[in-house]
Amino acid sequence: MASAEEVQELKEKGNECVRNKKYAESVFHYTHAIKLDPFNYSIYSNRSLALLKMQQFYFAIEDAKEAIRLKPDWAKGYFRKAEVEFSTFRFSDALISYGHALKLQPNDPSILEAIVKTSKERQKDRRADDQIPWLGAGVGIIMGVIIVIADNILTHKPTLVHPILMALLTVAVAAIGYGVARGLRYYMKCQREALLEPPLDFLRDDKESQSVDTNDTVKEEKTYQSYTKAQARHRFKKGKS
Repeated sequence: MASAEEVQELKEKGNECVRNKKYAESVFHYTHAIKLDPFNYSIYSNRSLALLKMQQFYFAIEDAKEAIRLKPDWAKGYFRKAEVEFSTFRFSDALISYGHALKLQPNDPSILEAIVKTSKERQKDRRADDQIPWLGAGVGIIMGVIIVIADNILTHKPTLVHPILMALLTVAVAAIGYGVARGLRYYMKCQREALLEPPLDFLRDDKESQSVDTNDTVKEEKTYQSYTKAQARHRFKKGKS
């Protein structure tokens, strides 16, 4: 059984690596320490920080959740979870997690500062949701006007001579700009959502397919063997008669 001193030594090595920005090495030390002491919530918290610095968001939040599970009344577990949520643009979730941390550790300046920062970022993100599509529409209007002017100046026989046609073209280009900007914003939101998804395990599919193939082969062999025995009995009886 591992001694507390050995676990603490590994934890300190990990902390030193984090201070020196050697995050991958720190994860190695923390992981070793967790294997020796799987109920040490503070090491999960430290590894969560290191994984966050490596932008391994899924594993970082899983470690933060494990720290919370092991020590529900510890503020830092919720703080670590909030930090991952903030880094993956889940500002509303981050505010909830920071709120839990603040309840457990009232008036903590670092938590209060994080809440203010997250609130500002959430407001900015919401403004961007409202403003960016209209910015695209504004760019579309400018492009529409440029097309109309270019048609009248650069061509001998302008196509857009009627004011209604000019207005319709400008509105159409503006609508396209609005739709493109809104689509890009939606795509960015989807990319953000994917930051906390578990990584794909390509080997798992291969293992499952190999397991299925093996099971099918065993079934076929059993079927073949049972059929052969039945056939042998039939031949044996036929031979006796």
